[in-house]
Amino acid sequence: MFTEKANKIFQDVIEKYHIINTVDQPFENPYSKSDLLEHLLYRKCWIDTVQWHYEDIIRDPQIDPVAALTLKRQIDASNQDRTDMVEYIDSYFLEKYNDVSVKDNATINTESPAWGVDRLSILALKVYHMNEEATRNDASAEHKATCQKKLDILLEQRVDLSTAIDTLLSDIENGDKYMKVYKQMKMYNDDELNPVLRSQK
Repeated sequence: MFTEKANKIFQDVIEKYHIINTVDQPFENPYSKSDLLEHLLYRKCWIDTVQWHYEDIIRDPQIDPVAALTLKRQIDASNQDRTDMVEYIDSYFLEKYNDVSVKDNATINTESPAWGVDRLSILALKVYHMNEEATRNDASAEHKATCQKKLDILLEQRVDLSTAIDTLLSDIENGDKYMKVYKQMKMYNDDELNPVLRSQK
């Protein structure tokens, strides 16, 4: 199943990141573009993993304001990269299922496959970090128990989300569902669409 592969790649990414465990470490994709889907999934989760840690850093109440502004710009750029990767993954699926005969009674889903993948990638990070909290040596027994309950829910959620994504892809492949992808059309990074940026030109 697709999500079995995706979840394994996400786990590999997160474990690889935490060997060095810094947002400034270099990125290396072990998958070439000839393995396009794997290449995209690995890159997608790496972006999410770095951004997860950006979000931790910027919440430091003692952070230097200048450093915080720089980090905010990095988060903005990361969000754009994240959105771009989702659209690349959807493009992959659009191409893969391009020749499917769509049934007359086929319906559209509330989200595209890649936005489901986006949530699955974030969920992998939640599972990893909640497990850290549930097993942290310096945490209280109450803290560990609370986090273990949350971890159990996250693991159940991953099963449900994985099943939903695999079912959606199967339905698309069989013509029971069809893909229709809308670009995000984000406005705040565009110097023609954001009035503040436009005024600086």
